[in-house]
Amino acid sequence: MFAKRRITLALALTLPLAAWSAGASAQTPAGYPADYAKLVEGAKKEGKVVVYSTTDSKAAEALIRDFSALYPAVKVEYNDMNSTEVYNRFISEAAAGGATADVMWSSSMDLQMKLASEGYALNYKSPEAGAVPGWANWKDSAYGTTFEPTAIVYNKRLVPEAEVPTTHAEFTKLLTTKLDKYKNKVTTYDIEKSGVGFSLITHDLKLDPQFWDFARALGGVAVRVQSSTGTMLERISSGENLIGYNILGPYALTRAKKDPSIGIAFTKDYNLVLSRVIFVNKSAKNINAAKLWLDYILSKRGQTIIANDAQLFAIRADVTGATTSAELNKQLGTALKPMPVDTGLLEYLDQGKRLAFLKQWKQAAGKK
Repeated sequence: MFAKRRITLALALTLPLAAWSAGASAQTPAGYPADYAKLVEGAKKEGKVVVYSTTDSKAAEALIRDFSALYPAVKVEYNDMNSTEVYNRFISEAAAGGATADVMWSSSMDLQMKLASEGYALNYKSPEAGAVPGWANWKDSAYGTTFEPTAIVYNKRLVPEAEVPTTHAEFTKLLTTKLDKYKNKVTTYDIEKSGVGFSLITHDLKLDPQFWDFARALGGVAVRVQSSTGTMLERISSGENLIGYNILGPYALTRAKKDPSIGIAFTKDYNLVLSRVIFVNKSAKNINAAKLWLDYILSKRGQTIIANDAQLFAIRADVTGATTSAELNKQLGTALKPMPVDTGLLEYLDQGKRLAFLKQWKQAAGKK
């Protein structure tokens, strides 16, 4: 059995007739093909969509409620797991030929692309495909859905603003010049347990010419690693750790709104941007409902909820607000480095390369 962070969330709203009628009028969005109504009817007959996702149930709840208001006949069975669990559960169930996800939606971009490139993703050109940036659409089969900056997160009570690094070189310098202060006080992902963490750090390797100097600086302060973003934020807030690296910005920003101890900084030399990748399982039992969910997530309506309710940063350029790609581009411009949804993500999933990288990382970062 695979552990879940939360129990499966299944919402099928029981709406009054007036709400059903209002939903029915919006069932074929403006600009969609005339025959899209057939897909909606097919989804109603299927009656549900099964989603495996790394997106926290709490963050996804507004999306599920809105989707259910639009399509009350389609129940959303939402399974919230960590990135490695999402992948392993899907692979094992698919191999056994049993019931599995209709839709895969994960922040572990490389594992999603592995599945897509191995033929698990349905080739489906969403009516919303034109609104997705070219770098976030792989062969109309796998789509990026968010525009999430990674962040340096620090304890505002214990780390003065003047000390907060604004580049990777400054971070290396901070750790090497203030070793006593930061010994055992720095945190990042456990890249052997976190698919997201592994994907991010191997992208750092590609972009940072002094990457191994930084890795050795982390080793010098005996970096503490975690598989959970929430655990890192908790320990930074308490002061057990002072600063964290490559933490997902949306979760940090959400925490910072209610926690005055949490400070957030982005890096101006380059700042990675992650996008949660979604695809429809080619063998989906509820294939119409799966397409309906994917289209909704990519739609302006869904993206507005992703930005304003889930606060995961909308990928669409026509969505406005603080947690959008448009706003981030105003702040950081060319420093933003989105990770493309393509097979380049697979480089370090090659077993030989992965093991060689992990060996070098452990030596540099002092991890046994």
